[in-house]
Amino acid sequence: MIYIAFSPKYNHPLSEGHRFPMEKYTRIPEQLLMEGTYTKKNFFEPELKGQDLISLVHSQEYIDKLKQKNLSEQEERRLGFPLSDELIEREILICAGNTQAALLAIENGVSFNAAGGTHHAHRDFGEGYCMFNDIAVASQYLLNNNEVKQILVVDLDVHQGNGTASIFSEEKRVFTFSMHSETSFPLRKAKSDLDIPLVPLTDNKEYISLLKDNLANLIDKVKREFTFYQAGVDILTNDQLGHLNVTKEGC
Repeated sequence: MIYIAFSPKYNHPLSEGHRFPMEKYTRIPEQLLMEGTYTKKNFFEPELKGQDLISLVHSQEYIDKLKQKNLSEQEERRLGFPLSDELIEREILICAGNTQAALLAIENGVSFNAAGGTHHAHRDFGEGYCMFNDIAVASQYLLNNNEVKQILVVDLDVHQGNGTASIFSEEKRVFTFSMHSETSFPLRKAKSDLDIPLVPLTDNKEYISLLKDNLANLIDKVKREFTFYQAGVDILTNDQLGHLNVTKEGC
């Protein structure tokens, strides 16, 4: 059975006119249920104690600063969200959801998190609407508990997974692969184990060709026991920040 982590708290209320499309986190489960792809039995609400999880990859100084709501105006602007207790709870819950989904994937082959992919969160700061890095948290949990010995992160969001790359820059048990727009945020890229920067207006044919070739090589090279897949649909041509020319068919 395929399980999907979801909580109503994933959809955190933002001020009117905020550019981040938070409502998508309830629309995704609603759409899946409406079209009959999944039923309510496939969804679960995260139960793990995320407070302990986030300290696996984030510094205590950063965690304390958030809990005390002691970010500077510049740090909060870099994060992209107004800081609140409810937002912090949401971000911790997303990490818990991804970790529990990963454990269920080990049992069942695959699982999903309806939110997450917060790959811009670094060890000691957040940016780009990412407070805590749920992929990094779940990866470290699996490694620490001897669930797996080697992890591959396949990040196909249009923006580079700079936080994930930075957190695992010296961790050989996690191989980070990011295929992203070279001109999109972040302007200063981190160094993944493998980066494939895409030129503006990269189309279906070129995108799929690059992905197939590199994934095939990675499967041979990285003896992974677990794969985290960051499914960014912002590679689509109508995404205002993506700069690519990939259609729904290509995606």
